[in-house]
Amino acid sequence: MGWLTFGYFVSYIPYAMLVKALASGVTPLSPQPISGYEMLPASVLGQIAAMMAFLGVSGRWRHMRRSGIGGRRIPTAGRETLAAGFFTSLIIGATTMNYTFAGVSILFMLLMMRGGVLILSPLIDRAGNRPVMKHSWLALFLSVVAVSVALGDVNSYHLTPTAVLSVLIYLVGYLGRFKIMGRVAKNGIVATDRRFFVEEHVAAPVWLAVLLGAGALAGQPQLGAGFTTFLGTPAALGAAGIGVVYEVLFVFASMIYLDRREYTWGVPAWAFASLMSGLVASFSLAWLAGLPPPGSSQLIALVFGVGAAAALSCPSAVLWWRTRGTGAAYRVLFVCGGNTCRSPMAEVIAWAEAAEAGIAHAFRFSSAGLATPMPARAMAPGARSALAELGLRRVPGRGNPRRHRARSVTLELCRVSSVIYCMTRAHRDRVIAMAPEAEERTLRLDPNHDIPDPEGQPPEAYRRCAEHIQRSVRGRLCELAESSGACGTTPGQG
Repeated sequence: MGWLTFGYFVSYIPYAMLVKALASGVTPLSPQPISGYEMLPASVLGQIAAMMAFLGVSGRWRHMRRSGIGGRRIPTAGRETLAAGFFTSLIIGATTMNYTFAGVSILFMLLMMRGGVLILSPLIDRAGNRPVMKHSWLALFLSVVAVSVALGDVNSYHLTPTAVLSVLIYLVGYLGRFKIMGRVAKNGIVATDRRFFVEEHVAAPVWLAVLLGAGALAGQPQLGAGFTTFLGTPAALGAAGIGVVYEVLFVFASMIYLDRREYTWGVPAWAFASLMSGLVASFSLAWLAGLPPPGSSQLIALVFGVGAAAALSCPSAVLWWRTRGTGAAYRVLFVCGGNTCRSPMAEVIAWAEAAEAGIAHAFRFSSAGLATPMPARAMAPGARSALAELGLRRVPGRGNPRRHRARSVTLELCRVSSVIYCMTRAHRDRVIAMAPEAEERTLRLDPNHDIPDPEGQPPEAYRRCAEHIQRSVRGRLCELAESSGACGTTPGQG
């Protein structure tokens, strides 16, 4: 993750500087300010050229799916990656536009964009009944403070309605992109992530070119000039360079987002790197071109913005610190009847959720059964299918459904487990009868309800069971991550 973050930081600086310099008319290429509408067509053409070169040289284009057209197999993008590409095109276009507006610094617009994402993300999770950890609420609070401080100094910026609309379009783009990405990628399956990366990579700039072209045809004069007369000017080379540099940072950013194992580190790294690059770019332009530097209120807001990023990464950082170099891990045991359906599904889901939260290194998830008539039996096909519907055919860690083999609960297994989650109250009672000393550490996975066995029922029952387990695992992991910040205490009995 470190080299991806550094690459993103390094590539973002020239991108932001070049956009702002062209928009301010302080480059040798054009002594006159260039509007965002004019530079966007050349920029997207530059990005498309760079994208084709990158995918061709790297060979990544081979990861695209194929469709039969005219008897030939042609690389194409899937429906959902096309949708993700559309939302990403909004991000690309709005980001470039945001740095072209007069009266606002690069750092100011970054605070609006990154702060907006960090504010909206936990609210949307909450609205979708997904658990939100305390550190996410803290990050939301700090982001609100950062945005409020930046907006509070009304004498340091001039924010037009068009600029506000552009920021809103940017936020819509990010929320739409992340929603689709979380559904069809980031599942630990390398082939799936690579396909999404390439297909979205191709679709996004093409979508942007189509949207800009539609605007030009609809009569937007500056877009029309951007596709015609502007392309013959020296400034068009600078605008195309913006697209080339954006392609570079786009590669780094996409790889950060798609790294499931580093999700909790990824978003803070993305926010921190871009805020720092905005700071460097703003002061570099002030020094080199005499543009106004960010005001003191924006610098104070930056501190709160960095604090929000730090708050998001806090649980992972604490867990890493407490387990560094010791090999220590919090051992979580899932228990059901035969260890072929519910408990192994919980094990796989737990590995996936912990990997997505960036805390898998601090855990050891396992499962066992109280009545295992056939030890070493594979996971039930219905359970594997239900996990596949959740996008969990294979996940980081040891959560591979195809490699699971059933085993029995033993006294030693109970003794070495930090916490034991049972599928039903009856399972919990039997574990406690076997290992009375583990009573305080033995809980129902869902503290309010038993999770019924779907064995012998239709596929829909397995799917409902997997979803029930996923919700329960997420809640329990929130408890573990928040208790002492690093799973150092036993959660309350369920």
